[in-house]
Amino acid sequence: MHVARKRFGQHFLHDPGIIRRIVAAVDPQPEDLLVEIGPGLGAITFPLLERVRQMHAIEIDRDAIRYLRSHPDTEDRLSIHEADILQFDLASLRQDERRLRVVGNLPYNISTPLLFRLIEQREHILDLHVMLQKEVVQRMAARAGSAHYGRLSVMLAPWMSVEPLFDIGPGAFRPPPKVSSTFARLVPIASCPWLEHPREYGMVVAAAFAQRRKTLRNSLRALLTEQEIAHAGLDAGARAETIAPLGYAALARELARKRARA
Repeated sequence: MHVARKRFGQHFLHDPGIIRRIVAAVDPQPEDLLVEIGPGLGAITFPLLERVRQMHAIEIDRDAIRYLRSHPDTEDRLSIHEADILQFDLASLRQDERRLRVVGNLPYNISTPLLFRLIEQREHILDLHVMLQKEVVQRMAARAGSAHYGRLSVMLAPWMSVEPLFDIGPGAFRPPPKVSSTFARLVPIASCPWLEHPREYGMVVAAAFAQRRKTLRNSLRALLTEQEIAHAGLDAGARAETIAPLGYAALARELARKRARA
């Protein structure tokens, strides 16, 4: 039996009912260009492979790769790429106009940087169906002012729509994680009309949430003056978690103007 490796954040799904729900949610069609991140021992790989003509899998664990390659269903139909997903270029999998449908039980220990990496490659992605720590999905889908609202909520807002689908308890995995999981659907947003300055947006969001208990006046001090924050239409005494994405876009616009004048 393959032993889950802590350094890879591995928790292998084994619940047949959950696997069926995942496949039904993805609803793969024969011609889909399906890509699985971290297939592990193939719990959802093989059920998905039954529905498509060919698919790709990206895996870093060599023992898991050997297991997958030994399975008779993988011959000529499953292309396995031994790689670190944080370094992998999804564009390399596109051979025609079809965009990728990405599926994965994302390793919890790299979930946030992986989401940002996927955002960077969103032009190649049709949709994502991913399993993540429940708290992470709550942050992804949170609205301003809610308990889970944070940097991840704001950074995803211009680029991805997030739809939590169903929760998964620890017992569905081997070994069971210490937290509950959520299966979610993410769909890239083709264009965001309200975001003119993505670079500055990232800068003000990072600064605001680096010290989230501080007011904008203090957390953005190195980027914008109190007057400039007010010119963006925001209260300099407000805290990061109360500002909606549109507010951060306004701050980004003000910062871009300031940098252009410098």
